Amino acid sequence: MKFAFGTSLKNIKRKPFRSFMMVLLVVILSFVLFMGAYIVMGLRNGLSSYRLRLGADIIVTPTSANGHGNVDDILLQGISGNYYISSKDIEKIKNTSGIAEVTTQFFLTSAKASCCSSRVQIIGFDPKTDFSVIPWMREEYSGELGIGEVIVGSNINVPEDGIITFYGQKYNIVGQLAETGTGLDSAVYTNMDTIRRMADDASHLLEIDPFKGVNINTAASAVLLRVEDGYEINDVADDINIHITKVKATSSKNMVSRISENLGNVSYVILLLVIGIWILSLVILITVFTMISNERRKEFAIYRIMGASKKILVEIMGCEAFVLCSIGSISGLVIAFFVSMVSTEALKEALALPALAPGAFAILMLMAGTFIVAVGAGLITSLLSAGRITKGETGLLLKGDS
Repeated sequence: MKFAFGTSLKNIKRKPFRSFMMVLLVVILSFVLFMGAYIVMGLRNGLSSYRLRLGADIIVTPTSANGHGNVDDILLQGISGNYYISSKDIEKIKNTSGIAEVTTQFFLTSAKASCCSSRVQIIGFDPKTDFSVIPWMREEYSGELGIGEVIVGSNINVPEDGIITFYGQKYNIVGQLAETGTGLDSAVYTNMDTIRRMADDASHLLEIDPFKGVNINTAASAVLLRVEDGYEINDVADDINIHITKVKATSSKNMVSRISENLGNVSYVILLLVIGIWILSLVILITVFTMISNERRKEFAIYRIMGASKKILVEIMGCEAFVLCSIGSISGLVIAFFVSMVSTEALKEALALPALAPGAFAILMLMAGTFIVAVGAGLITSLLSAGRITKGETGLLLKGDS
């Protein structure tokens, strides 16, 4: 094996262009396999996170929110806007049959002006009744949000002094939430008292009233509901949509199902592309190794005359393939890793689907699996080609006959 390995290295150096093309082919193989699996894993992680963060069985938003996109768009892409449900309609929603828990959220979009650090969606929640934000917040922050305090999503840049400004007032950032892969990562969260103060400041600072006469002390942008056992979620949502005007109730199960369907379609397309590229690459690999083996018939015959066994010839080809495929696979994985680090956010925006990068362990396992498959494919194709060539007699090899 030592002789075979040393000889293979000399052969690789002797034919740099041929070696480079082999490495390039395996780079493409590894890159495509890793990125395909990475994208699918990221989308599935995003869906799981999205399902977990919803918390509610039903989300009720005003019909005026439709101008900003449906509730999926608002949560997935962080589409901002100011829209509100009146206190009268909130009471009607609470009195709907089958409701077990109710909590409200108040949305406020900060202005892109000197009065605010940045234009983001600010979400106010009621700590006394909330079952959506609090469990998520507890993963990173164990305290209670006081007046003038906020906690921000993972995509928000936290200043060194921990201060963020909205409508001329400074607020203390007490923590940063874990990434979800959705538009929730680009939002700022606070309690109802603080956000209503922000809303009051906005109404005084802005020339145009963003609330259009709505009572900011009693209104809400979204009502989150949990349904009692024994009631069908879709039936309760339909009841709200039929009997309460100017609001739209959406089942979280329907939202997740729609996203799952879209994710399934995207995953199917990615799978087809990966399979297609892999089949094409494997055909090219087999063709290339066969051509290389045919070109090296006389070289093999000389080795045989010098006393090398057929086994050694196969080992030489195998070592060459292993070295070249290893270099190509590692190079492809390095490129794919750096591309994946900057592609998750772009992927989420392009597909309008939640995307959450896999963890370090999952990425390492994916890299190991990709390496094994890519190198294995190269080894198998090279050994098959080498085995076919070395079946011939030495004399025939020297003549170049089959």
